[in-house]
Amino acid sequence: MALYIGVMSGTSLDGLDIALIEQTSAIKLVATHYIPMPESLRAELLGLCASGPDEIARSAIAQQNWVTLAAQGIHTLLDQQTLKPQDIRAIGSHGQTIRHEPARGFTVQIGNPALLTELTGITVVSDFRSRDVAAGGQGAPLVPAFHEALFEERTGNQAVLNVGGFSNLSLIEPTKPVAGFDCGPGNVLMDAWIHQQRGENYDHNGDWAKTGTVEPTLLNALLSDPFFVTKGPKSTGREVFNLSWLEQHLSHLPAFAAENVQATLLELTALTIVESLQNAQTDTRELLVCGGGAHNATLMKRLAELLPTTKVASTATHGVDPDWVEAMAFAWLAHCCLEGIAANRPSVTGARGLRILGAIYPA
Repeated sequence: MALYIGVMSGTSLDGLDIALIEQTSAIKLVATHYIPMPESLRAELLGLCASGPDEIARSAIAQQNWVTLAAQGIHTLLDQQTLKPQDIRAIGSHGQTIRHEPARGFTVQIGNPALLTELTGITVVSDFRSRDVAAGGQGAPLVPAFHEALFEERTGNQAVLNVGGFSNLSLIEPTKPVAGFDCGPGNVLMDAWIHQQRGENYDHNGDWAKTGTVEPTLLNALLSDPFFVTKGPKSTGREVFNLSWLEQHLSHLPAFAAENVQATLLELTALTIVESLQNAQTDTRELLVCGGGAHNATLMKRLAELLPTTKVASTATHGVDPDWVEAMAFAWLAHCCLEGIAANRPSVTGARGLRILGAIYPA
């Protein structure tokens, strides 16, 4: 038995998820801790997703602040569980993605793992995506291998959908290697639009979207983006889908009510997920949803409507809290790295072969 900690802050930038897992022949979630992202740090990390002045110094300072926050959360979790740093075999730290451009051969996650090791006294494994990109892969999504391990005893065609800032699918079939890819925007556009229009960071339960009506002209314009017709392996990020991208489309169309734009963005997320799933996997018995989108009742209802013959449910129905799946995944990826287990899947990322992922910073 070994204990690992996973640290994840995704594209939504709402906070840091910290998960403690016990790794034996199975994966068990032991404890969790969440830290809200300070607004100043969130704004700076968002700013670093696009070109700007003094980026090198700004990113160095931002990652020091990110790591300090992560270390505080890790120590809080250890104290709550009456554990010492030496009880933890390793921390798997995803860091914060500020650029992801595999077509140009790079992906950048900041998170200063050396400093995290110093502040916690625990071995840190980080930089999970770069090796896959170096091997010709997309470097994302990395969670399908974890989803396969977590749900390996299931039968029939199954898909696991993570809806964070972006949405990605893992396709699990009994006789095939796990497959997966990014579908497109998850919450990223809905979050950006409600923040601009109402000063809120996200649309709770999709309540605002529910008050609006889908605008077909806008929806068709958004769906015309080349990403949606690209076959996997594929991944995406804020470099493609962001508020400026939305505003550019809106500038060529008549003015729409703000709530109708929100409803259309939710429909965009739902449709691109369902079309991606139906094009890649037939007879999906069950779609398990994790990430923040699992709490968006309006989105979950729409997915169920679009998939009438598929059971659409949160991963909680299988005993896995949807809020902690990704943090658990990076704890598991740290385990794989230290054990010399290849954790990418060429069927997902398009890499030239299986690779051991991560860089190790020993305590």
